[in-house]
Amino acid sequence: MNELAYRVGGLLYMPAIQENAVEKIKNKEIPYLTSAAFCLEDAIADSAVEEAEIILHNNLQKLKNTEGLPNIFIRVRNPRHLKHILDIYSDVREIINGYILPKFDELVADEYLDIAKKEKINIMPIMESPVLADSLHRNRILYDLKKKINSVSEQVVNIRVGCNDLSRIYSLKCPINYTVYDLAVIRDIIIDILAVFSKDYVVSGAVFNYFADSKKYKWLKSFQKELELDSINGFVGKTAIHPNQLPYIYESLCVDKDDYLNAEKLINWQNEKKGVSLNSDGTGMNELKCHLNWAKKIYKLGNIYGIKGE
Repeated sequence: MNELAYRVGGLLYMPAIQENAVEKIKNKEIPYLTSAAFCLEDAIADSAVEEAEIILHNNLQKLKNTEGLPNIFIRVRNPRHLKHILDIYSDVREIINGYILPKFDELVADEYLDIAKKEKINIMPIMESPVLADSLHRNRILYDLKKKINSVSEQVVNIRVGCNDLSRIYSLKCPINYTVYDLAVIRDIIIDILAVFSKDYVVSGAVFNYFADSKKYKWLKSFQKELELDSINGFVGKTAIHPNQLPYIYESLCVDKDDYLNAEKLINWQNEKKGVSLNSDGTGMNELKCHLNWAKKIYKLGNIYGIKGE
């Protein structure tokens, strides 16, 4: 598994045309910014793509030789656009940690992956295509895509889910006082994605569309609930659309002290006769064979993001 996967954290999306982004990053003005995604796809009108490419190129050139940069990713529009970006951004490639591949499905997967292999780049495919709405064939499609992705497994940072694109299929938008798990048809799709990919890859949580209170509802209560559900279901990290979201995503990646202690105990298991033991606070059981994979994930997250409350 690509070690960068656990370090992406909250991936803050920025339109590539945003000219002041570079100064905010260079001056460390965005707390808890672990990763930035410069979007050349949905965030940019078709008529403004060339202008956005020029602005982003200039910004990336300004970021060269800057210490302490967050992970930087570029969201392209399609395979042809990925090849184009790799050509025109060759002079700044060393600061780009990977490329986000939208609407990753059977129509574009081979072309995307051929480019990734040839150019030896990190990628983050997004599962968001309308074909995933087909519940009759969804699992077959997902397993076919996973088989293709496995051919470049070391270059895959994580798998992402695009709930806004999926919601569009059903004319849905999650209200501020609910979570994506309350949208039953969307929940079923993202859980299927998680079930297929999370055995071998990190899968990142979906975007939450709110970052400030409305007149009737507080956004943070719903956001923290969704982060909690992301975590217990196995998602790691989350797409962010505003800096307000980043501290809470970071906090959700910190681990409970008892969980960390249990993970450490499982990883350093020394009892040659028993495969079970009490957990750190004596309230339950650790089972080596069943919980070791969980322990490895918790241990990585704890070492990167720290322990809650410390």
